[in-house]
Formats: sequence, structure tokens, C-alpha cells
Amino acid sequence: MTAGNDAFDLIVLGAGSGGYACALRAAQLGLRVALVERAELGGTCLHRGCIPTKALLHVAEVADTAREAESVGVRATLAGVDLAGVHAYKDRVVGRLYQGLQGLVSGAEKITFVQGDGRLAAPDAVEVATADGPLRLTAPSVVLATGSRARTLPGLDIGGRILTSDEALRLETLPDRVVVLGGGVIGVEFASVFRSFGAHVTVVEALDRLVAAEDPAVSTALARAFRRRGIDVRTGARLAGATQDADGVTVTVESGDPLRADLLLVAVGRGPVTQGLGYEEAGVAVERGFVLADERCRTNVPGVRAVGDIVPGLQLAHRGFAQGIFVAEDLAGLHPTPLDESGIPRVTYCDPEIASVGLTEAQARERYGEVTTYEYHLGGNGKSQILGTTGFVKLVRRGGANQTGPVVGLHMVGARMGEQVGEAQLIYGWEALPEEVAALVHAHPTQNESLGEAHLALAGKPLHAHA
Repeated sequence: MTAGNDAFDLIVLGAGSGGYACALRAAQLGLRVALVERAELGGTCLHRGCIPTKALLHVAEVADTAREAESVGVRATLAGVDLAGVHAYKDRVVGRLYQGLQGLVSGAEKITFVQGDGRLAAPDAVEVATADGPLRLTAPSVVLATGSRARTLPGLDIGGRILTSDEALRLETLPDRVVVLGGGVIGVEFASVFRSFGAHVTVVEALDRLVAAEDPAVSTALARAFRRRGIDVRTGARLAGATQDADGVTVTVESGDPLRADLLLVAVGRGPVTQGLGYEEAGVAVERGFVLADERCRTNVPGVRAVGDIVPGLQLAHRGFAQGIFVAEDLAGLHPTPLDESGIPRVTYCDPEIASVGLTEAQARERYGEVTTYEYHLGGNGKSQILGTTGFVKLVRRGGANQTGPVVGLHMVGARMGEQVGEAQLIYGWEALPEEVAALVHAHPTQNESLGEAHLALAGKPLHAHA
């Protein structure tokens, strides 16, 4: 069966965050779209990533709140965490969002959803193996949005007591001891969950610090907070091997004693899903599995674009979402402005949370030369004291101490600090001066005041902080 060029203006291969956003926006703009997906509409983010993991993190927060209730005068006890109930809650959240997304796509007149294994057959054609047989779709434009999957390391087979985040979302029993291999976003989030659920957790990271993509001050604060929580943090520790038996798993590192645990969670990042999908055969440039694309998401093959985790850069659902919208508008002739990759907000939902926008101090110095930084500690913030959290807001401003320049980096650590990232993005995106942000009125008592206080200090007029 073939659907010719008169049927579709655009084929989107992959219906995760980037793919479905592209399809919905293109349909709004009058383009006829074929949206191809081999699994569930919504992709990793909705079913195996952002949503279910953040549901677990919310359960972890509730457990910690119950555990700490007596410290604020509430008599409560934590009898334990019922994993069956946790999964039921998580699945309800995912189910509601999935149902809503299905309604959006099925209700879009110009979108044809095609379920099956798709591959790029030519720059203007996608072949799909469907339950009803093979299907060939053609269109002048194709968007590749096939996402990513959990990585492992050579010689480290996933199965049994060695698992990735995919399997961790389906655990039937709570482990007593867990080793988390990898101190990036996925690793520290799951380490936080397991610790809140009562497990003894050891994080093993080959690099010299946790969340190495963040500002070093953030890494230091997180490691300190994790150790206070009883999480064993081992940085600069390379995996030598792992063996499992009926009772557990033994993890060996190049230096140090072997670690014994019930489970080994492999959280060493995510790799692009591009192999065997016809990309290279169709002439698309691929490097280390990633599809190479320019700032307008164009590959080297005319008519073929790429968005989301398969494109080098931040592997974030909202990045793919924004790229998908951008491509749809570009194809419709609206000529949108390309994304500023540095301005994409980043949030890690461990306890404490990490939120950042813009450049780290080192990146800013490399780009601009002289910079000025300031750290406002949450000990001076009333709402943070109420919540019982510690952390800071770090600002990176372009220019020396006697100069005036915009804020080019904002880095935050503390409970619920991810909720402040919207204002941080505006500050960065509008190249705001500290004096301009200091002139804004921030509501009291809120953690949002910490951003205002930090800018007051950087503008030379600190109140609850030191200049």
C-alpha cells in the first residue's frame, strides 16, 4: 500500500515529545501529516521517563514528609512504602496524560496516526511494517524523531539484578541496598528515590563529581546534601565489573573494596535510537549514532529534518518539544528564530532539586573573559527555612566587578527550586541586568525571593545577604 505525495505534506517518524509536538503544530498550520510510531504515542517521556520518574519522586517526597512529620509537631508514622500502590498511582498519572494526548492527535483532522515499525526508505519516503502489512508513505518533508534508549557499558548485560531505569520503574519489591552506576541526572534522581524509600544507596561515578554538566558549585552542594542523607557518594570510581547471583550483585571498581547490593542500577546515560532505521542508507549523516543537524534542525539531506534526543545536545523532552514546534513552523513558512541551546532550562528532580539556565562560570569565562559571580544561600530565605531546605542561587554575570553586564548563567540548588526556572529563563533570555531584576517585586515569603535577593546583592544593594 502506498500513500503518495498528494496525501501528506510531512511524515514524522517517532511520536515522542518532539514528534507529536511537530505533528500537532504542523496540522494547526494546515499541513497534512503522517505520524508514525512503533510503540505508544508519547514516547519515552510519557511512558518510561519524565512522567513516571517524577511520580516516583513525588512519592519519595511524601515518604520523607511523613518520616519527618514529628519534627514540625505532627504525630505521624511511616509504616512503609507499598510498591503496588505506588505503581497504581504512577500508572494513573501516565494513563490520564496518555488518554489526553491520544484525544489531541485523533481529534486533529490533518494528522494520520500510523502504528508500526517505520524506517526511512528515501529522503521523501518512510516504509512502515504495520499489523495489516507493509505501508509506504511519501511526502516532500520528513522529520526524524526516534528518541533514545537507556545505555549500558560493554560487558555489562542488563537482566536479573542488573537493570536500567526502564526496569527500575517496574520493580515488584523494594531493595535494601542499591548501587547506582552513574552520577548524572538519571542516576541522582533514582538514588534520591531509593534512599527515600529506605534503601542504603551507593552512587558510583567515573568522573570527579556528580552531575558533571552542571556548575561545579552545584556538584559540591549535591554531594554534600547526599552524604547528609546517608547516600554513599564515590566519585572518580571506574567500574571494573559486576557479577550477580541468587542473593545479590557484587560490583567491583578499579580502586576500593567490592560493593555488595540487591540491585545494580545502570544509569550511564541514554543513546540515540537510529540504528537499523535506514538513515545512513538514505544518505543522512550520522556520527556515533547521532543524526547531525544544523540550528534549523536540517540534516545534510534536503527535505529531512531531525529533532530530539537523536540530535547532539541536551537530551530533554522540552528541547525536543520546542524543536518539533520550530520545525513545523519553519516548514509552514513562518521563519521562526532557532533555539538558543544555552537558554534551555535544566532541572534535576533529586532531593535537593537542581535547576539551571545559561552558562556555568567556566563556560562564561571561556566565552566572555571576565565575569562576576554571586551565591545567595537559602539560609536567608524565609520560605526555605519553613521548608527546611538548604542550598543556594548562583548568578554568573558578564563583566568584571566594576562593570555592568547581563546575567548569563543562573544555577539553583534546594527543595522545589525547579519551580523558579521559568523566571531564570526570562532573565537569561532577555539579557537582564542585575539592576533590572533587583527592581522587580518578589512575593514574600516565597523561595522565588531568593532570585530577587541574589540580584539585589549582585546590583550592590544586598539586604538578607552579604555583598
